[in-house]
Amino acid sequence: MRTIATLGELKTLVGQEVAVSEWIEITQERVNRFADATGDHQWIHVDVERAKAGPFGAPIAHGFLTLSLMPTFFESALHMPSRISINYGLNKVRFTSPVPVGSRLRARMTLKACDPLPDDGAQLTWTVVVEREGSDKPACVAESLTRRYA
Repeated sequence: MRTIATLGELKTLVGQEVAVSEWIEITQERVNRFADATGDHQWIHVDVERAKAGPFGAPIAHGFLTLSLMPTFFESALHMPSRISINYGLNKVRFTSPVPVGSRLRARMTLKACDPLPDDGAQLTWTVVVEREGSDKPACVAESLTRRYA
């Protein structure tokens, strides 16, 4: 885990890969719980037997499940003391390859911009590349916006 003590320190890291998260295993139980939480019970995610005969040969995680792990990726990779941190949104997201159940994912975070905000804050623009262990192609590439206040 990397510790960034101040927003000033963070500004010096623009254009650099700042951190890499821990690996997270995508289990069928996690996929099923996500399906229950979102109401998305498409067979390719939750019907193991049918998914085995499907285009990927196994059930796959929801793209939005992969995306929803972003806070966990950041939490395992970066410690940035602040008064508050707010998820401000996403500029773009692409799900570039499937994530079969049993896969392990991690994220690489590159700081694209660090723009000042009033009240000792900054808007951070991150390029987040979610890797699937053993795959040449990322599972997800997203531009994530967060706001932090010292």
